[in-house]
Amino acid sequence: MGDTFTSASHRYFRHDAGFSLDDLVYNSAVPIYACNREGVITFYNAAAVVLWGRTPDVKKDRWSGAYKMYYSDGSELPLEQSPTALAATGMNVLVEAEVIIERPDGTIKKVLSFPRAIRNAAGQVVGAHTTLIDITEKASLEERQAFLSSIIASSDDAIVSKSLEGIITSWNIGAERLFGYAAEEVIGKSITILIPKSRLSEEEYILGQIRKGEKVDHYQTVRLNKYGKELLVSLTVSPIKDKQGRLIGASKIARDISDEVKVQNAIYQYTRDLEALNSISQTISSKLDVQSTLQQVTDASREVTGAAYGTFFYNLVDEDGTANIRFTVSGYPEEAAKHLPIPRDTALLHPTFNGTEIVRSDDITKDPRYGQNQPFYGMPGGHPQVVSYLAAPVVSAKGVVMGALFLGHPEPGKFSLHHESLISNITAQAAVALDNSRLFEEVKALNAKKDEFIALASHELKTPLTSVYGYLQLLAKGPDSKMTSLFVDKGLKQLDKLNKLVSELLDVSKIEAGKLQFNTEFFDLNELLHETVEAFSFSINSHRIILDAQETPVYIKADKERIEQVIINFLSNAVKYSPDADRVWVGCKRKEGSVEISIKDKGIGLTPSQQQKIFTRFYRADNTSGISGLGIGLYLSREIVERHAGTIQLTSEYGKGSEFVISLPLPKN
Repeated sequence: MGDTFTSASHRYFRHDAGFSLDDLVYNSAVPIYACNREGVITFYNAAAVVLWGRTPDVKKDRWSGAYKMYYSDGSELPLEQSPTALAATGMNVLVEAEVIIERPDGTIKKVLSFPRAIRNAAGQVVGAHTTLIDITEKASLEERQAFLSSIIASSDDAIVSKSLEGIITSWNIGAERLFGYAAEEVIGKSITILIPKSRLSEEEYILGQIRKGEKVDHYQTVRLNKYGKELLVSLTVSPIKDKQGRLIGASKIARDISDEVKVQNAIYQYTRDLEALNSISQTISSKLDVQSTLQQVTDASREVTGAAYGTFFYNLVDEDGTANIRFTVSGYPEEAAKHLPIPRDTALLHPTFNGTEIVRSDDITKDPRYGQNQPFYGMPGGHPQVVSYLAAPVVSAKGVVMGALFLGHPEPGKFSLHHESLISNITAQAAVALDNSRLFEEVKALNAKKDEFIALASHELKTPLTSVYGYLQLLAKGPDSKMTSLFVDKGLKQLDKLNKLVSELLDVSKIEAGKLQFNTEFFDLNELLHETVEAFSFSINSHRIILDAQETPVYIKADKERIEQVIINFLSNAVKYSPDADRVWVGCKRKEGSVEISIKDKGIGLTPSQQQKIFTRFYRADNTSGISGLGIGLYLSREIVERHAGTIQLTSEYGKGSEFVISLPLPKN
């Protein structure tokens, strides 16, 4: 072995025979330099210094010793995109690249760059070396062709030239390595010996492009080697012209991209799997419904594995402890599946039912556990044919087997270890989704009971209140007594409040149950507003209600009593939440296609945070202590207005008051 000596400006290699690299490289007239993968210049010769017009600073310069670099069209070339950088980073391997360099004195040189990757003993790219040819003043065409021929001959890529008839005229070492033919075996023969019969039309297309003087760039296709093996290659085919510019043939660069395609396919498959799993996760989480989750998981599992059939069995235990098995099918009629027997805990199905493992078989009929149990001894009659088999248990976070997913295909060998991994992920997500669905159904059941309780409690409260209300009315018609009249009046008002609260609670219960009824009719909203404001004004003495409404009728189709309820709610709130004011403003305006009712006060107002929550059921602002209410009036009002296809808008400033604008649609002509 020889010795290697390294310095920033000098490199020697002492061969056993004793000759120096000085004469071959360092003192060569051809500029040569090398960089590691980080772009640090590790070698350059004197010719490179002359070409660059400067000595590179190895501590600062990267990828080249040139002052500046440009593409052949004159646009600036970033150093990290230079041919040497692309070769050293493994991003590209260029046979040659024409670039322009600028020297410190401002002179320009056109240069041909020939980068090559440098690999270590393990075949890993550790850097690149580049040969530079100054073509500012071009040498003779023969010299350039001879030089290029030597480069082509030693290229790692297969470089082939052919005539316009497709006859091979040159064949480099790279072509020998790629296709297995020696040059003498192929020169003079048709290029079609490398092309599969099914792709012969591609050669006609390529030659057609060449005859038009056009280049075929990065054409990915399949070619044959000497032994008939198909190779994935990327072709770049360029026209060849003689000294007079006449088209005489084509040069073809072929690169084996089998490994690249394999990696790309692996990346694509991995990305596709991630997208599929993410899509499945989003899909099964979007609906908290057990049956929907089961069906979505079954369909998605069949799709990602390529299964012909899929079945999901889920063990649901009712409140009374009764087992209830639900199932879904995919790729097989549900009606037909209903007539098939439920799978039993046989030897073959035991690992799945027991939650111990996933079972995968290329041919289930050859499994020793198959067909050993009566009464079917195999697949039941009418069952779809299953040869490839994949079954996975669905286990909850607590380790309880919730069900099982079964996939089948009538052909053998359809499921791989990759599919097994996918199904393992899907069933894990399904277990979480089913747990959530079950909890959601429990919450819905509890919520239904709560609504039932509210309705019952409200009913039980309303019955005695109605009776007391009637008795007090009779008492009020009795003998005149100031004290009796005063207490009766106060009692009636309190009972009226209680009656209103109970009615609102009943309305909340009806809304939650979707049973709030509306009796729509055509009526004059303007008239209703005048009547409501007038009646409300008589019931209060703390505020003056100022009504600004047109006298012309405004007819709408709505539930008159509910709209009146909404108006009274907003009037009551305006008075209640403006204790230090004495006026409330009410307006009514006709708009294009709608009518707006506004209620404005100079009360305590609302903060931005309170405005976001004010229509929430049972919400009470923290600055309303001492003011009666359950926080359901605005919630009911919004529900009523929205059920009429209307809207409510709020404008408020804390400490200065609020304005609510109710918009209701006008009937279409």
